[in-house]
Amino acid sequence: MSGRFTIGVDIGTQGTKAALFSHAGRPVATAFRASQLHRPGPGIVEEDPQRQVASVCQTIRQCVRKARIATSDVAAIGIAGQMAGLIGVGADGGCVTPYDSWLDTRCKPYIAKMTGLAGDEVLRKTGCFPSFNHGPKILWWMHERKAVFRSIRAFVQPGGYAAMRLCGLDARAAFIDKTYLHFSGFADNRLGRWDEELCRTFGLDPAKLPRIVDPHQIVGELTPSMAHRCGLRAGVPVVAGCGDSVASFLSCGAANEGICVDVAGTASVFAATTTTFRPDVRNKTLGCGQAATAGLWHPYAYINGGGMNVEWFLRELAGAGRTWATREKDLARLNRLASALPPDEPGPMFVPHMEGRVCPSQPLLRGAWVELGWRQSAAHLYRAVLEGVAMEYGIYRNVLARLYPSLKLAEVRITGGGANSILWNRIKAAVLDAPVVRISGDAGAPMGAAMLAGFGVGLFKSLTDAAARWVHLGRSQRPEKEMTARYRNMVARYERLLDSLNAFAAGD
Repeated sequence: MSGRFTIGVDIGTQGTKAALFSHAGRPVATAFRASQLHRPGPGIVEEDPQRQVASVCQTIRQCVRKARIATSDVAAIGIAGQMAGLIGVGADGGCVTPYDSWLDTRCKPYIAKMTGLAGDEVLRKTGCFPSFNHGPKILWWMHERKAVFRSIRAFVQPGGYAAMRLCGLDARAAFIDKTYLHFSGFADNRLGRWDEELCRTFGLDPAKLPRIVDPHQIVGELTPSMAHRCGLRAGVPVVAGCGDSVASFLSCGAANEGICVDVAGTASVFAATTTTFRPDVRNKTLGCGQAATAGLWHPYAYINGGGMNVEWFLRELAGAGRTWATREKDLARLNRLASALPPDEPGPMFVPHMEGRVCPSQPLLRGAWVELGWRQSAAHLYRAVLEGVAMEYGIYRNVLARLYPSLKLAEVRITGGGANSILWNRIKAAVLDAPVVRISGDAGAPMGAAMLAGFGVGLFKSLTDAAARWVHLGRSQRPEKEMTARYRNMVARYERLLDSLNAFAAGD
């Protein structure tokens, strides 16, 4: 094997980011290309898969140019990507559908159908309840786009599709790695295989489902034409990669039981790390997916677009975002003003589910502020936006404690753009009653993908070894006693508020 560097790519909602890492885990070069979301109608959110592939090639090429390395110096490539959406591919491996984004809500009727026919069985076997994820989306294509569905040979995710295109793979080699199976709707996740009974229940031909692989498995090699587009040599190994959230967990060093992770990005994700697969049948709040590290599981939940609420507030209500510089200045001002508010000063509560709640599935629920008053300012509203995400995390934490009563939460490691807000970290530490620890030189999902690439070609003995060598912890925010007591009461009130608003949205 040649090469001293690995490349990790993350096809995220906001855009594609690539990073080139040295053998010691130092990010030598990074590149980013913004995504282009299409919203042609109510509930529709799509992307062009070919544009996603082009962004992968462009960002890899930029990294290689910036680093000024020889093409023979790259040992392997790993690609992470958005998890709950999917792409239909034809016999030649090319896309026959757009990317049906995790933000797309057209499959709502099929969430109800899956839930009604076999919701608990889906949850027990996959580890996740039917929601805006693969199962209902596949059923939507099956019933609403019948001609297109007949042409689909396999459903894959953006990371898998990009890897297939880089390696010139056709539909026979289409794959999904194990970290996505909880979203599938049709897998026996514990056994790592497709479940024939679930497929029969919903009339799905299992042949439409791709092969299941390990995230560090080499799925192919860079073809000459794609190597030219990436600025690399042909034959570079490409590993399967994993979901972007799971890659972020790995980049935080969540390779041992008890480590929790907060992905403070477009989707606000809270996850723990355990050695046991335990579906949340009672609450239907936590999903349970495979970790990148074999033998570990991540009980998790997330807010659909949780991080987007901050951007929405800045853009629409705070007048920020005209340029990047003014956005950062306005954000710093809001953080300063909100931090100066007395912790016990009454303020509004914010519900962060602008396009429906995912965990548990309450697709009709929408965002709201309650308990608004004349004396409240933009700082109060902004603090409430931050608290809304943290309140949701508090619910997740309480469900986790009931599901895993002996699990000790060592700390919460935070990654993503939201990690830069000291105020938000203080609130989360208080709500979760656990230290919130930033990652030094936080490289996010691209680093997790690069670690998988290195493990796949033998640069590391294990992913635990990779995490120990590459992940470095930064500043820690410990819970403040008075804030913790206040937020404990707020979480209980917030949960009752959600129940009332969901009943209102459902017309009860």
